[in-house]
Formats: sequence, C-alpha cells, structure tokens
Amino acid sequence: MAEPEENEYRISRRIGIGCVTVIAGFFSGGMIGVFIGKVVGSFRGCNPGPELPACDWQVYAGIGMLIGVVTLPILVLNRLMRGTPADSKKE
Repeated sequence: MAEPEENEYRISRRIGIGCVTVIAGFFSGGMIGVFIGKVVGSFRGCNPGPELPACDWQVYAGIGMLIGVVTLPILVLNRLMRGTPADSKKE
C-alpha cells in the first residue's frame, strides 16, 4: 500500500503538470486556431487587412484555445497515469 506522503507527491505532481499543460494548451490551441482561420479565409477569398493575421481570427483563436485547454492536459495526465512499462514490472 502506498504511503500518504507518496500519494501527496503524486497528487501535487499531477496538479503541477496539469497547470503547465493548461497554459501550453491555451497558447498552442490559439495558434493552431489562427492557422485554421487563415486557411479558411484563403479559401473564402477574404482579405484580412494589413495588420491582421486572418479574417475572424479571434473566433478561431478562441475556439482553438478552449480545445487546447481541455485536450492537452487530458492527454498528458492520461499518459502520466498509465505509467511506463518499467512501473508495471515492479508489481
């Protein structure tokens, strides 16, 4: 049975990794969303103007950020909780 200190370490480690991946997912999702907006805008024939990256870029960035904030931490924590093959051999 795992010691209470070891469980506390695992929980705090997951919280720390979750917080970092939320931030990374926010920014990476936003960048991917703007890229998708740029591709969609080029297919629509949209001219965004001299200072803007794409037409309606804020909509695509916002949706991308939301998706990134949710999916990246889930993927990372799922992989972390699965463990490594060496962990399964210890049991």
